[in-house]
Amino acid sequence: MQASHPTRHPGSPGSSGFGAALPPTALVAPCDIVVFGGGGDLALRKLLPALLYRDADGQLTADSRIIAVGRSPGDTAGFRARVAEALHRHAGEVPEAIHQGFLQRVVYLGLDATDGTALSALAPHLSDQPGRVRAFYLATAPDLFGPIAAALATAGLVTPDSRVVLEKPLGRDLASSCAINDAVGAVFSERQTFRIDHYLGKETVQNLLVLRFANVLFEHLWSHAEVDHVQITVAETLGVEGRAGYYDQSGALRDMVQNHLLQLLCLIAMEPPASLDQDAVRDEKLKVLRTLRPIRGGDVAVNTVRGQYRAGAVAGLAVPGYAEELGQDSATETFVAIKAQVETWRWAGVPFYLRTGKRLADRTSEIVLQFRPVPHVIFPQAPRANRLVIRLQPDEGIRLHLMAKEPGPGGVRLKDAALNLSFAETFSGRLPDAYERLLMDVVRGNPTLFMRRDEVEAAWRWVEPILAGWAESGERPKPYPAGSWGPSAAVALIERDGRTWAEDIG
Repeated sequence: MQASHPTRHPGSPGSSGFGAALPPTALVAPCDIVVFGGGGDLALRKLLPALLYRDADGQLTADSRIIAVGRSPGDTAGFRARVAEALHRHAGEVPEAIHQGFLQRVVYLGLDATDGTALSALAPHLSDQPGRVRAFYLATAPDLFGPIAAALATAGLVTPDSRVVLEKPLGRDLASSCAINDAVGAVFSERQTFRIDHYLGKETVQNLLVLRFANVLFEHLWSHAEVDHVQITVAETLGVEGRAGYYDQSGALRDMVQNHLLQLLCLIAMEPPASLDQDAVRDEKLKVLRTLRPIRGGDVAVNTVRGQYRAGAVAGLAVPGYAEELGQDSATETFVAIKAQVETWRWAGVPFYLRTGKRLADRTSEIVLQFRPVPHVIFPQAPRANRLVIRLQPDEGIRLHLMAKEPGPGGVRLKDAALNLSFAETFSGRLPDAYERLLMDVVRGNPTLFMRRDEVEAAWRWVEPILAGWAESGERPKPYPAGSWGPSAAVALIERDGRTWAEDIG
């Protein structure tokens, strides 16, 4: 039986996208946060440190609780020792007294979360507060999402004020994604379901909406009339590390493009929403996904490149190739570059170049809007076209590259100079991690920065023909040395259009 629509607590901005102008430390409603996969890397490295920071800022009520559920046997005391070690490693600047107070919130249960009878052991930890918000965070493999949701229903733990958080990837293709959504949807309503993409919680990503719709300066420039092309790059220097088993079943297209990169593309290409209502923003993103030109058949070879890293050097250190890390040969891609087209009036003829990969030359996530060149050159030296660079990580900020005169006599010498909005220099204090914002939005019942089911399925519909084209071609991913910017074919993808990847702008 599907759960009813979650109610909203007083002061909760659940009906408006970014919510009312609340103080950054505004209390959320009293809540119980249950993390399945509570002993895993995501929980220890990201979720629990994020909750510690929110606790340190006074955002969690004194009676809010955190319950970690894992398959491994163990008790709360032993688990708290593990959590304490992880918190000191990932949030060591928080005062020790707050660490200790936070640990007292944490309880551990070792059980099979897919067994409704076993999961009944969770009930005594929740039954004393049946009316408060319950946030069930499924930091597990996606194939467990449906069984855990069913077990929660069997154990009678789903209330009208419950929410469920689903980590990516949501399936391997459209069919498996629909099956997972159907299974979870049999227990939780769509408004209780929060499909998380942590990129949407990054401060710079949220600032995309402010940059576009709070500054009249950019709106008339934000179209094919002034923009030559758009680049979106998410590059990692790390390899697959301890995720080789998962990654080999996924690959870069499923792991990064289907969610992170397409969400960034949507925020760049979307039309202005009528408001910041939670569905107004997501409606506009969905329209972008539905206007992406399909890449299928022979277009796959022309407009996509996939690669796999070989042994090389990163930051001066020798690193093995993907096959060596995996321990066997594989045709899974660790790099993808795509030329995409958004077929709307605003973006007609403007290519969107997407690329992502592991073991690349630098760790960076950025969006570059390359503007058209000046129509007539009056200087001896041709000016570079202006660029707007939105850096998501590291060194978050926004740069507008302009041409300026280099000081000194001897004529006019042009220099590319940047107006730099550095978040670290402009805003005092620590920049909250994306999970901090997103976890509090879950408790508030605000799904604006989460993916709706129709968004996820529209993204899969666009990605699937690319996967099919690769499978039909039988071609293996193109090799590239670790520490490079990917295979040479990715350079050719953009340079045959007379453009180049923006790797020199910082």
